[in-house]
Amino acid sequence: MVMAPQAAALQAANDEDSLETQEWLDALAAVLDREGPDRAHYLLERLTDLARRSGAHIPFSPNTAYLNTIPAALEPAHPGNQELESRIRHYIRWNAMAMVVKANKHNPPDGGDLGGHIASFASLATMIGCGQNHFWHADTPERGGDLVYFQGHSSPGVYGRAYLEGRLTEDQLNNFRQEVGGKGLSSYPHPKLMPEFWQFPTVSMGLGPLMAIYQARFLKYLHARGIADTSQRKVWVFCGDGEMDEPESLGAISLASREKLDNLIFVINCNLQRLDGPVRGNGKIIQELEGDFRGSGWNVIKMIWGGYWDPLLASDKEGILRKIMDDTVDGEYQAYKANDGKFVREHFFGKHPKLLEMVSRMSDDDVWRLNRGGHDPHKVYAAFSAATKHKGQPTVILAKTIKGYGVGHLVQAKNPSHQQKKLDTETIREFRDRYNIPIPDSKLEEVPYYKPAEDAPEMLYLHERRKALGGYLPKRRVKSDEKLTAPALEVFRPVLEPTAEGREISTTQAFVRVLNQVLRDKDIGPRVVPILADESRTFGMEGLFRQIGIYAPEGQKYIPVDKDQVMYYREAADGQLLQEGINEAGAFSSWIAAATSYSTNNRIMVPFYIYYSMFGFQRVGDLAWAAGDMQARGFLLGGTAGRTTLNGEGLQHEDGHSHIFSATIPNCVSYDPTFAHELAVIIQHGLKRMVEDQENVFYYLTVMNENYPQPGLTKGDEEGIIRGMYRLKKGGKNKVRAQLLGSGTILREVMAAAELLEADWNISADIWSVTSFTELRREGLDCERHNMLHPTGKAHVPYVTSALDKTDGPIIASTDYMKMFADQIRPFVPNGRHYRVLGTDGFGRSDFRYRLREHFEVNRHFVVLATLRALADEGKVPVAQVAAAIKKYGIDPNKANPQYA
Repeated sequence: MVMAPQAAALQAANDEDSLETQEWLDALAAVLDREGPDRAHYLLERLTDLARRSGAHIPFSPNTAYLNTIPAALEPAHPGNQELESRIRHYIRWNAMAMVVKANKHNPPDGGDLGGHIASFASLATMIGCGQNHFWHADTPERGGDLVYFQGHSSPGVYGRAYLEGRLTEDQLNNFRQEVGGKGLSSYPHPKLMPEFWQFPTVSMGLGPLMAIYQARFLKYLHARGIADTSQRKVWVFCGDGEMDEPESLGAISLASREKLDNLIFVINCNLQRLDGPVRGNGKIIQELEGDFRGSGWNVIKMIWGGYWDPLLASDKEGILRKIMDDTVDGEYQAYKANDGKFVREHFFGKHPKLLEMVSRMSDDDVWRLNRGGHDPHKVYAAFSAATKHKGQPTVILAKTIKGYGVGHLVQAKNPSHQQKKLDTETIREFRDRYNIPIPDSKLEEVPYYKPAEDAPEMLYLHERRKALGGYLPKRRVKSDEKLTAPALEVFRPVLEPTAEGREISTTQAFVRVLNQVLRDKDIGPRVVPILADESRTFGMEGLFRQIGIYAPEGQKYIPVDKDQVMYYREAADGQLLQEGINEAGAFSSWIAAATSYSTNNRIMVPFYIYYSMFGFQRVGDLAWAAGDMQARGFLLGGTAGRTTLNGEGLQHEDGHSHIFSATIPNCVSYDPTFAHELAVIIQHGLKRMVEDQENVFYYLTVMNENYPQPGLTKGDEEGIIRGMYRLKKGGKNKVRAQLLGSGTILREVMAAAELLEADWNISADIWSVTSFTELRREGLDCERHNMLHPTGKAHVPYVTSALDKTDGPIIASTDYMKMFADQIRPFVPNGRHYRVLGTDGFGRSDFRYRLREHFEVNRHFVVLATLRALADEGKVPVAQVAAAIKKYGIDPNKANPQYA
């Protein structure tokens, strides 16, 4: 029996019975040879189980040796033309480098550099080339396309290939990172900036891996529900090894294995360097990541060593080379590729005399040529092929590469390589010679791009390979081919009418009623994706469990404890609701997958994600910004919103600023409605914009859990609701008047304040429901900009100005949010009018609602006080009335400022 490769290395020096050890190893080798690895695995599992049952402590190790997972003997033959693929890679490398260097050769008046990255793509070029030539299918009528999350810093290489393909022009490459003129290329993958090219923004590190996992799960969801056949599609995710330190990068890998996402392939570019230095200088990032992923149930493929190492490993009968590979840390591996073959001989092979003997007949150039797996096209093809064929698990490929590979000795594997954007002529010459680019010395200073003639063999091959895979990537669909119609407003009539006398509901309950009406719609209903982060009962949505079911790929394997109840917990393989558990980032990632389905799947989906408003933008704001970049369409609902509405929960639950965050995202349309009819009007209008008109906006709506009577819709108020404000009620006939504005639940305090002003002070007040201070501000700024740029034309009048211009008295606004929220419209208040804002600045706290509103000075008494003070400042009432009001309502003038309390 011939011993398996490296088996001898397992014989420890203190082996008490080497003959017995050899017999066990021979037996295992025989099983592997005759019955295969599955049988061997089964036997080892049985032996381990027996040992543990007998009381032996056998610790689990998720790590394997620091070797390639796929042995050289089991590698499939590479089907491509290696010579042509190599040339194409070289040209792309050159063009990527040239683009970045050109962008930083100019000296603009402000002296600023545009920046750019050369080193990341240099380490990825072989893998991206293999995917483009052999694996990544484009979208065709016959099948949906693969989804590729490109490593953000590798964008120059993707542009370099698109230039060869004729998809980008030289002029566009010359305008890399120069976008203001409208013909440039974005620094990183940005769908908003290049809407027909990039699909996913990935340079906010950690978000790509997280979003991709939920994207892969959403493909399975679409298939299970019969909406789209996604059975052949794969999601490929390129990440950096340093990027995996972001909590989001590894945060959902257990979901991927739990749901058996075999349509998901992570490729982690282990060039051993992050932005400033080594990822694990004193350790081994590949081994660490192997443990993380294998321990979470992933299929792990390590692609560490290139083919030039295969003869050395085959001759390593004593396992010395493998042991040195295992013992060497990443800081050393980085140093080897930052130097030369002589250095590698002395510092790596010099660790053992037998290793020096092993390479004694190799020149220093031969030693230097010993390559890493991520740069060997044969190893890459083998790993990619195995990953695409694997069933029942997601796959991660841990690819060892060199940062700045081939860029030049001043860049390759050096710590500053990530920031390298300028190269001297000698380094450019070295780059040219390394890759045999046909650029003469006389042109090197210009760093020209290189593109062969269209009939050159390389170009014909390039196009032939993409034609065989259905087209070019990356490519983004701007609009879906589907035509869906939004339900008419009349459909929501039960929510538009006043509540019966004695009946009270919250806007959260109103939302559930609206959602149920949407779910019944024959066009849109099946496309609705309700998403919850384990708060269904908080929002009164548990009825959806039985109605539409919770998506669970394997169905429900148990009888739920509440089976005898009407609203029992029902999981189903074709369930419609996504219940994400206590996981806001995951829920938001699912929402993004659904909200961009019109583009990625040519299927319009309508996601509604409802959550505690405090745990939305504040917790996952980076994902919300990415959603804006991705042109997401859908509804986000911040539940139990406002700083005083969620009484009893305290500082970390009470939201007084989510509308401030939402206002920072240009295509996020946000509303803070008070009444059910307002909510219905807004949602119906949002459906028309996003589904019917396919407009690239998404909605953030805040809903509350406070019950109160609903007045119903007055015909004609729809426009004001959508634009941001309308007069809810006109005040009495007193000569002294005021205008009171409010939103959310605090509008009801404003309504009560109007009654107090009338009864106690003979002041009449109009009441305005402001559904969106944010949209009012945006419209006002549009008018302001138009008037500045068209000084001789007819001036545009902001809606706020026109609405309030013909009214009398000071204007007082009170909301459940920071003063900054209502203060947004101050520039557009009619000239000469007092505008006072009340808000909930400061940390939240627990108490009854009426006490919280008194504490934050937004209740009816403070609205009255602010009105009286403004009227006194205008000379319309005596200042003494302000003091009288303080006494009448028991306000402590010396109370602590809630902003700091």
